[in-house]
Parts: sequence; C-alpha cells; structure tokens
Amino acid sequence: MTRMSVAPRKQQGITLFGLIVVLAVLGCIGVLVAKVTPTTIEYFSIKKAIVSAKTGGTTVQEIQNAFNKQAEVGYIDAISGKDLDISKNGDEIQISFAYQKKIPLVGPVSLLIDYAGSTAK
Repeated sequence: MTRMSVAPRKQQGITLFGLIVVLAVLGCIGVLVAKVTPTTIEYFSIKKAIVSAKTGGTTVQEIQNAFNKQAEVGYIDAISGKDLDISKNGDEIQISFAYQKKIPLVGPVSLLIDYAGSTAK
C-alpha cells in the first residue's frame, strides 16, 4: 500500500487588521465623497443657470437678474449675478464664471476645488 501525503491547505481570507485598514480607507473615501458631492451638484446647477440666464436677457443687468432668480430657486450660494463675466462675441453673448470652494476635512486639513464654466462652445 502506498501512502499518499496530502499537503495541508493554505488558509485564505483577510486578517482582522487587514479588514480594519480596508474599512478605514473606505470610510475616508466615503466622507470625502459626502463632502464634495454638494459642491459638485451646485456647480452643475450654476452651469444650467447661466444657460438659462443667457436666454433670459439681452443686457448685462437683465442677464444678472435672470441668473439671480435661477440661483434663488436652485439654492446656489457660491456666486451671484455680479460674479458672472458677461461678454459679447459678435452677435452671441457668452457668460463665464470661476470660483473656489474650500471644504474643511479634518482639523486644519481642507480641500480647495477650483470651479469654472462658460456658455462658449
């Protein structure tokens, strides 16, 4: 009779320390996403508002007022109509904006995001 030796199977899985590290990294990413998402939503609201304001007036004052109305409805706090850069390129009106958003993370650590957009194609 031949004896076959069976090799012991290696255990597979994650250790408790590995699980804690993975959960900590996922938690940090989750907090970062939760803090950045509202500013990103506001940015896209501003982009929609400038497109709407472009059709809402022909003078600088009318466009600023149209944007301010859209900002009030869309809960836009980052900029106002006075912060818009309104120019005319031929017959077409172009509206652009740029602003920074500082997001506090932990203690003295913050995230600074530069947002910019325009109606130019």
